[in-house]
Amino acid sequence: QVQLVESGGGLVQPGGSLRLSCAASGIIFSIYDMGWYRQAPGKMRELVAAFTRGGITNYAASVKGRFTISRDNTKNTVFLQMNSLKPEDTAVYYCNARRYELTAWGQGTQVTVSS
Repeated sequence: QVQLVESGGGLVQPGGSLRLSCAASGIIFSIYDMGWYRQAPGKMRELVAAFTRGGITNYAASVKGRFTISRDNTKNTVFLQMNSLKPEDTAVYYCNARRYELTAWGQGTQVTVSS
């Protein structure tokens, strides 16, 4: 029973910051690639940031320099620090864990950036 539970979403003004957390259970966390995806209404789900089991990170061009992904293997948790938020960052953010054909998704957390 793999579970990913996101938290930290909410309403923030443009230019503000949020920190998302994803707590994982039911997997050997340290050997999984972890990632954050987002989906806005009417758009496809897109990769925001990833942190592989080997320590490699990558970011969508639209968030590079503003967002930072990190993971704490002792707490089975992956984070997404989001700074300088823009209205176009508004979306449901999903946590993902993947190892070969095994994959799991969280339920998502809403991030709304608005004045």
